[in-house]
Amino acid sequence: MELYPIYATFLVLIIPTLVFLLLKRDNSTQKRLPLPPGSLGLPIIGQSLQIFRAMRANRGDDWIRERIRKYGAVSKLNVFGNRSVLLHGPAANKFIYTCDEKVLSNQQPASVRRLMGERNLLELNGEDHKRVRGAMLSFLKPEALRQSVGRMDQEIRFHLKNHWHGKHEILVMPLMKTLTFNVICSLIFGIERGIRRERLVYLFELLIDGTLALPINLPFTRFRKSLRARSEIGDIILELIREKRRQMEKQETLDNHQDLITRFLSMTDDDVANPSPLLSDEEIVDNCTIAMIAGHDTTSVLLTFLIKLLSEHPHVYQTVLNEQEEIANRKGSLDEPLTWEDLAKMKYTWKVATETLRMNPPIFCSFRRVVQDFELGGYTIPKGWQVFWTAFMTHMDESIYPDPSTFNPARFDNRGAAPPYSFMAFGGGPRMCPGYEFARIETLTMVHYLVTRFQWKLSLEENLFGRAPLPFFHQGLPIQVKIKKPLHDDDDDVIM
Repeated sequence: MELYPIYATFLVLIIPTLVFLLLKRDNSTQKRLPLPPGSLGLPIIGQSLQIFRAMRANRGDDWIRERIRKYGAVSKLNVFGNRSVLLHGPAANKFIYTCDEKVLSNQQPASVRRLMGERNLLELNGEDHKRVRGAMLSFLKPEALRQSVGRMDQEIRFHLKNHWHGKHEILVMPLMKTLTFNVICSLIFGIERGIRRERLVYLFELLIDGTLALPINLPFTRFRKSLRARSEIGDIILELIREKRRQMEKQETLDNHQDLITRFLSMTDDDVANPSPLLSDEEIVDNCTIAMIAGHDTTSVLLTFLIKLLSEHPHVYQTVLNEQEEIANRKGSLDEPLTWEDLAKMKYTWKVATETLRMNPPIFCSFRRVVQDFELGGYTIPKGWQVFWTAFMTHMDESIYPDPSTFNPARFDNRGAAPPYSFMAFGGGPRMCPGYEFARIETLTMVHYLVTRFQWKLSLEENLFGRAPLPFFHQGLPIQVKIKKPLHDDDDDVIM
């Protein structure tokens, strides 16, 4: 009987606690929203092969659209061996680009991460992301790029004279890749023409070919070839880093011709007494790789589709031509290079480029990693899942862009007409592409010389293209070319 008070006290204390915990568990279970609708498909493979096939046949947007029609703007699937959630719409775009890094982190699929590197801008979060992005923007911001317009003009003239002059028919897409890669090598990395440039072109083609391949690291697979290419690319960039360090030690690098690698190497942290490099060599290699891919392939895709669409829409072509000839006629001579002020006058031309990107965005899909559970659209998205989204689907949403399949640059006369986070070709918010201004300068300069110096027409009635993962024309987009005003021999004196 002496133990009775002890048991009674124990029961009084423990029973309410157990009841509270059980009720809390029941309530949390009741409050937890369901997982998104959809199928995860076969283990590991999931829907990956379906997406690959659809992209190569240029039906990727149809595949996504059908899934949205069937399951709604939020649905689950399995991509690259990861449980994933597909998100769609401006609100989803905004959430992805602006949400707290404690909810979503920058993390690509493991296969992509192995090819692009662990320390590239697309993988970093928080202070590391701000630090590396800030370093890139210090080189790519408009104030810095103003000094590069003349060099861009010179590089593009050199390309046109050597690859377009004297030709009756050319393949546009391969030549646009040649142009953009040479521009990147010259203006961004300071790599001279020659064997090393040619080798890098070949290696980057192999690297990109494996970014959305099945991550099977076996002999003769696309993924294995991409891994080997990435390793060699890293060795070449490390060699460039060593060369530029030696140049800096000898004070051979002039500020007005500084390239991205030199800029990275020259940046230090805020410790005045004992400054340390702002970026590690690994970060320089990984972010140079990303910059090369972004600057090479995305701009070449834009320029290729621009040439196609201008040929198919004579009234748009004529308006662009009028704008560019007005700029050319104000120059002191036919061969006077373009300036920053000239580019600022190309407003209609940039609307045409923007509409081209709306209809044909280079990037098909992007990824984030769920760091903690969150709720969206009435569903729970669990920690550890992968967010898979195709921001370009808002580009073809007729509720945002009426008659979306019609090429109509005038729809960008009023950029505020579309809801925020609808046009996503350059990302958005704090994740806006650092290379936006560089791409704009390159595109406008190339279009200026194309329309004022050449005439062209499509060689084929039908020009089919697919994605692997970037858009590619099956026959390279052949066009017949005629020179209107030749570029002169003094344009051969191009840096590097």
